[in-house]
Amino acid sequence: MFEKIFGWLTGSTKAAQSPRTPQGNDAQGFEKLNRDAPLRAETIPGANPVATFLCRDAVLDRNQRIAGYQFMLQEGARANIRHSSRRVHHLYAEVLVRSLVNANIGQLLGHRTAFIDIPDSFLANPCLSDLPANNVVLVPTLHAEAGAPDSETLRHTVDDLRQQGFRLCIPDPTVVTDFLPLLPASDFIYVHAQVLDARRGLHLSKIINEVAPNARLLVRDLPSIEEFRFCYKLGATLFQGPFITSREDWREREEGPNTARVSTIIARLRNEAETHELAKLLKQDAALSLRLLRYINSAANALPQPISSIEHALTLLGREKLYRWLILLVCSAGSENERGGAALETALVRGRMMELLCRNCPADQREALFLVGLLSLVDVILQVPLDKALAHLAMSPEIDAALRSNSGPLRPMLELAIACEGNDGEQIRIAAERCGIRPEQASECHLQALTWAMQVQD
Repeated sequence: MFEKIFGWLTGSTKAAQSPRTPQGNDAQGFEKLNRDAPLRAETIPGANPVATFLCRDAVLDRNQRIAGYQFMLQEGARANIRHSSRRVHHLYAEVLVRSLVNANIGQLLGHRTAFIDIPDSFLANPCLSDLPANNVVLVPTLHAEAGAPDSETLRHTVDDLRQQGFRLCIPDPTVVTDFLPLLPASDFIYVHAQVLDARRGLHLSKIINEVAPNARLLVRDLPSIEEFRFCYKLGATLFQGPFITSREDWREREEGPNTARVSTIIARLRNEAETHELAKLLKQDAALSLRLLRYINSAANALPQPISSIEHALTLLGREKLYRWLILLVCSAGSENERGGAALETALVRGRMMELLCRNCPADQREALFLVGLLSLVDVILQVPLDKALAHLAMSPEIDAALRSNSGPLRPMLELAIACEGNDGEQIRIAAERCGIRPEQASECHLQALTWAMQVQD
């Protein structure tokens, strides 16, 4: 992961010419997405004419690493059609599917999985065949209106989909009994955290063992790490919800030794230490020195010969890029903690989105915005209090104000990035207007930033 981030940081030819970078073919892909499959609620009959945004919610595995995402349109669009006809729900599902197809979601996901909720009657829609079957889990939902397939038809449809490579996730069979005939073919069973207690967990485990031996349990809407730990003990395999970026009482925790060492170098760098002093500090940590040399040689592959001197590496990199590299190193040091990797990806998306939204601004402003986004979750990544995490990072007053006091000129852009992580289109609109940005532009940059973050973490 870090090697790809470093290649992007140094602006190397290798990183810039990658066919999967947002500045290259993916940028054209997003233009095509907006042109061919515009995410607008007005394309859905009966919906209010507000912009509709593609959203995602991370799904973590038992190691708290990102295993996939649930993709959806933002809550405003879903609320508009909640009580609409089956046909309108089909149109909604088709917009969602077309959007994912046009975003080339299969290539972008890599080894991850996309969970897509669609009406049970939509499982037979031919547009599903355009999705990357091996990356997609289909989650059928019920609709009160007549037109649902009978159990035999539904089972045959699911068998056909599984032949294509799709996997199936059905809702808690103790609550929704309509999909009981699909249990033997299910790969996942999802349950909402609010209704999951020990008794229900044991009952679900029994059902899985007896009827759906290949199924794994997915828990949605987990609000906190305590609920995650409870569901983990119940045997759940996948986890989803706000717990990923929730904060705890970390007052007694200290930074790890690696973080403290890098923080010392950052402090000296921002206090205008000479290059030879910075090189001396780096050399005190052989692993850190080797890491810097390995990454800079990997990124700077156009040079006639490898860089073997720390002093030469620092001169080539420059002080500002060295500062960003060290900040990234601090954050990556915490990515092995509980939820650290997932929180780091969210922070990378925030930083990259803010940078993209201000691509025409001066370089120092783009740099500050990226760091605000990256450091907005540094306490969750490192699992220490925010003040302690930021203490030695020697940030500018504008960055410090945005992170510590929720104020200053950089804060509104961070609030927009955070809004785009949710499903509330009105909140996105308000935050975008505060920044003088169109909501559609914010949504596009958020999707590009997600693409970039997924790429650099592969």
